[in-house]
Amino acid sequence: MAAKDELGAVGEQIAVSMLRADGYQILGRNWRCRDGEIDIVARDPGADAIAFVEVKTRSGTGFGHPAEAVGPVKLRRLRHLAARWLSEHDVSAAEVRIDVVAVLRRRGASALVEHLRAVG
Repeated sequence: MAAKDELGAVGEQIAVSMLRADGYQILGRNWRCRDGEIDIVARDPGADAIAFVEVKTRSGTGFGHPAEAVGPVKLRRLRHLAARWLSEHDVSAAEVRIDVVAVLRRRGASALVEHLRAVG
């Protein structure tokens, strides 16, 4: 596995662990269709919401904060993917949203994790 892919997989596992600790129910991981992939689909019981979670992991800030990688084009694609996922699954909630979990994992230090809710 390439170092970048390994970093991404570690970041996704950190995100799943954090979401579960916050009471989220993980409904899906790495769901794919011909149009792309959703990293995590989770139910936020505190808000009666389904969150489509994009995880961005970086080992440094040389290219900016990890969440900066989720711009308007990526958000548009995530909204489309969320609609496809919902059309294929019998799940409902009062709210549907796109979240980002940004993971900064520097060598020799604990990961910094930030959960940004309803980014788009």
